[in-house]
Amino acid sequence: MKGQYYSRFIKVMIFIIDFFFIYLAFLITEKFGVVNTLSNQQFTSFFLTFGLIWIIAGFFNKIYRVDTALTQSIINLFGTFLLHLIIIEILIKTSGLYLVSFEFLASIYALAIFFIVGTRIFYKLIAKYYQFTGFDQRKVVIIGAGSAGVALYKHFTGNETAGYHFAGFFDEITNQTQEVQEKIVGPLSAKSIKNYCISQGIGEIYFALPPSHITLLHDLSQFADEQFIYFRVAPDFSELRHESGNIFLINSVPVLTTRKEPLGISLNANLKRAFDILFSLTVILLLFPIILPIIAIAIRLDSPGPIFFKQLRPGKKNKLFDCYKLRTMLVNNNTELQASKNDSRITKVGRFLRKTNMDELPQFFNVLLGNMSVVGPRPNMISQLEEYSKTINNYRVRHFVTPGITGYAQVNGCRGETRDAGLMEKRVKYDVQYIENWSLSLDMKIIFLTVWNMVKGEKNAY
Repeated sequence: MKGQYYSRFIKVMIFIIDFFFIYLAFLITEKFGVVNTLSNQQFTSFFLTFGLIWIIAGFFNKIYRVDTALTQSIINLFGTFLLHLIIIEILIKTSGLYLVSFEFLASIYALAIFFIVGTRIFYKLIAKYYQFTGFDQRKVVIIGAGSAGVALYKHFTGNETAGYHFAGFFDEITNQTQEVQEKIVGPLSAKSIKNYCISQGIGEIYFALPPSHITLLHDLSQFADEQFIYFRVAPDFSELRHESGNIFLINSVPVLTTRKEPLGISLNANLKRAFDILFSLTVILLLFPIILPIIAIAIRLDSPGPIFFKQLRPGKKNKLFDCYKLRTMLVNNNTELQASKNDSRITKVGRFLRKTNMDELPQFFNVLLGNMSVVGPRPNMISQLEEYSKTINNYRVRHFVTPGITGYAQVNGCRGETRDAGLMEKRVKYDVQYIENWSLSLDMKIIFLTVWNMVKGEKNAY
């Protein structure tokens, strides 16, 4: 897309210009004889360090986005300067590498702010001028006012560097916003579209209808070639595509996924598995020799029966596995009955173990065996799988990945009974969000929150 090409080029140019102005600020400060206690070698080293930190701080504050409004752009710049100053001060005070005077540093910042902020304002004014005059703007129409068409419209009208003049929608849709309705200039008629494009000097046609309109697509594609009009296809998959789906290329063939699948990527899956093995081994080797003997004695003294408890649970792709736990109940024949508040089956020690999640400790062996992960959707009972699969949308989606000892739903307060279908739906929602947004940092966050909840206690854990 032409706007994207412009954006990338301008981003690179801004990046280069910023670095040049930082160099210019250093050069002018030195030439004017401002107190400088740096040697030539230190001067060069400090300049490069200064510039590198500026780049990092700049990306953190998104100063290289070209579609940001002028006011927000200036706010981001001053936020970057503040962050940059803090990092530089910490570096100077702690490293002892650079002996820099206040006057020298203040002069560099003053000049850099003047050059960089001034350049941004100048660029925005130039961009506004080109937008106002219509210079190098290509007139476009969008065929289809559905979700794909509206997304394109927002890009064309909201990005001042895109270089487009939006000329209207063609559609017969009636359930869109008033703003979109007012932009519809004609129906889905090949004749109407062709006449309008010729009379208005349209430069690009964006076809944003579902694939079912294949006949109209072929007709307009041929027309565009004959009239030297660029023809773009942005099919509307809203009926098939989940809101968080992805489109990627395989050998130049666009492939649509109905949802994000970060753990469907082998590298991510292997990274998660490596972390699981390392983390579970650390817990087993460091904590188990100390904690497990104490817990085992407490369980045995509290009530007769085994120390460990195992139960078949559905795992990844509904494959059953033996899920291990520390026994928290009196020996009974109702193991498929979910625990409830003040459940008479729960022992005194068991209540403490459940409250602190320590009854789940043996599941680190499940992690080593590969049928569980440290973080993931909690494995429900078989009876729950059979019940909720029939009534809750996306329930089976949570079984796309390996179940976890702890999960995103649990750290968001979804613990305890789930006899109310609404409570289980809420858990499923969090589980699906986790699957679609997985990252190693998210796993670390969930582990931290789990430990924190263990310390402070959870009211729904029983």
